[in-house]
Amino acid sequence: MTGRRRWSTDEILDAAAELLRTSDADSFSVRKLAAVLGTDSSSLYRHFRSKTELLRAVADRILAAAMDDYRPQGDWKQRITALALHVREAFGQQPELAAVWGRYASSGTGSRLAMEEVLHALRTSGLPDEQIPAQYHRITILIAALIASDAGISTITPAEYEQGRELFRVAVLGADPERFPTVAHFARDLRPLGVDRRAAFEQLLAAQLAHIETTI
Repeated sequence: MTGRRRWSTDEILDAAAELLRTSDADSFSVRKLAAVLGTDSSSLYRHFRSKTELLRAVADRILAAAMDDYRPQGDWKQRITALALHVREAFGQQPELAAVWGRYASSGTGSRLAMEEVLHALRTSGLPDEQIPAQYHRITILIAALIASDAGISTITPAEYEQGRELFRVAVLGADPERFPTVAHFARDLRPLGVDRRAAFEQLLAAQLAHIETTI
C-alpha cells in the first residue's frame, strides 16, 4: 500500500497562497489546506506549529520575492518610497496576503530584508542612531497600514465597489446641512476612499519622510 505523499514546506506554502487567492485569512484553515493537498492536518503541523505561523510564512514569501526584485536607487527618501511602492505592488497582486501581512507581520527572510533596507536608508539620512529605531517603527506601521487598507478595497467586486460609491454619494450629497453643515459644504469635492489611492499613499509617506527630515 502506498503511503500519502510527503509535501515539502515550499509546496505547502504554494498551496496555501493559492487557497488564499479565493478566501480570506479568517476563513482559511489548516484543515482546508490539508484537504486541498489530500493529506491530514497533522502532517502540516510538522512544518508549521499553528495557522498563524503558516500565514506569516506565506506572506513573508511575497515580501521576500518583492525584495529580490528591488534595486535601491537615489537618496534615502527615494529608496524608502521606492521600497514601499514595490512592496505595495507585490501585495496588490494577492490582496488577501496583504491583509495577512498587515495583521500578523513576520520575522522571516523577507521581513529582515525590508527591515535592513529601511534601517540602512535612515542611517544614510544623517538621523542620529538613537532616533532610527523609533522612526523605522513609524514608517513600517504606516506602510503596512496603507498596504493592508489597499487590500481591503481591492478584494471587493466591481459591483460592490460601485454600490459603495453610490452609497457614498447619497450619504454625502444628501447630508442634512443643519446637522452636518461642514459635510454639506464640502460634499461636491469629497471622494470615496477607493479613489486615487496611489497618490494618497505616496503623499502620506512623503509627509512622514519630510517630518523625519526636519529633525535631522
